[in-house]
Amino acid sequence: MIRIVIADDHPVVRTGIRRIVEAQPDMQVMSEAADGAGLVTTLGAAPIDVLLLDLAMPGAPFPGLLRDILARHRKLRVLVMSMHPEDQFAARALHEGAAGYVTKERTPEDLVEAIRKVARGGTYVSPALAEQLAAALDGRRPAVPHEALSDREHEVLRLIGAGRTVSGIAAELDLSPKTVSTYRTRILQKLRLSNSAELIRYALQHQLTA
Repeated sequence: MIRIVIADDHPVVRTGIRRIVEAQPDMQVMSEAADGAGLVTTLGAAPIDVLLLDLAMPGAPFPGLLRDILARHRKLRVLVMSMHPEDQFAARALHEGAAGYVTKERTPEDLVEAIRKVARGGTYVSPALAEQLAAALDGRRPAVPHEALSDREHEVLRLIGAGRTVSGIAAELDLSPKTVSTYRTRILQKLRLSNSAELIRYALQHQLTA
């Protein structure tokens, strides 16, 4: 039996995933979590095989939450779920230790396949993403500038792209406004852009908004 925790801040999404999972004879939903703090508590309560983790959990920015979870539960298999395109976030999630990445537009059958594969110790990505990753490794796909950003810079870029102010980003990430401004300056330099308007345009073009 594959023991599963569903972590997503939308009750309707959690209910839908629970129905899909519990229709399988070899899967059992042990618990649910709606935010990062609740998830950490839930994972410490009982043995779990697979965590279905929403990329945008409130209260714990990704990928920091993923790193923290895997540091505490080294044998846990984490399947990241997201509404964001695979080619923008999957590689970063896999780099941080996720066992797979599935977008929320995939079919229930795809989700079930992904859960079984990561539970067996494999890595799940879609065929299209597998081709993209292979192309990136052998140099056939040109690197995009934001791939050079650190995790924190990537978070700040996403929030700027979503229209957040420096003070709003500082409050959300528990940083000082001065620190956020420093990250913003570094991002501008790395992406060779001039101002926040160009950052927002870049984030929208590459579907990087939070």
